[in-house]
Amino acid sequence: MMETATRCQAYNVFSQACPTRMVLDRLADKWSLLIMDRLRDEPVRFNQLRRDVEGISQKVLSQTLKKLERDGLVTRQVFATVPVTVEYALTALGHTLSNTIESLAHWAEHNIDSVLAAQREYDAVNA
Repeated sequence: MMETATRCQAYNVFSQACPTRMVLDRLADKWSLLIMDRLRDEPVRFNQLRRDVEGISQKVLSQTLKKLERDGLVTRQVFATVPVTVEYALTALGHTLSNTIESLAHWAEHNIDSVLAAQREYDAVNA
């Protein structure tokens, strides 16, 4: 417990050299957020993820899942079927972010009209 507290105090997200910036960079990626939000309730197969997260290419989905898996946020399970079935799920660590991610992702849905209005107002003044 003491080691964890000491380690937390040693990191400073405002410092350029802080490794936590890598995590923030990953979580600030729209695809990472959308994938993790989709995995919130249940494991999902690769092709289902590709259909559910509209606009993501197969290559970007694969790359993003690998990064999330490397970071310990997502697990990958392969089933010996024909063809092979691959399923992704949040890890326990990934689940610690699920409420935050859901809030952030759905905040955008609830507030997009206000954001778009602010952009129009800004553009009208600064055109």
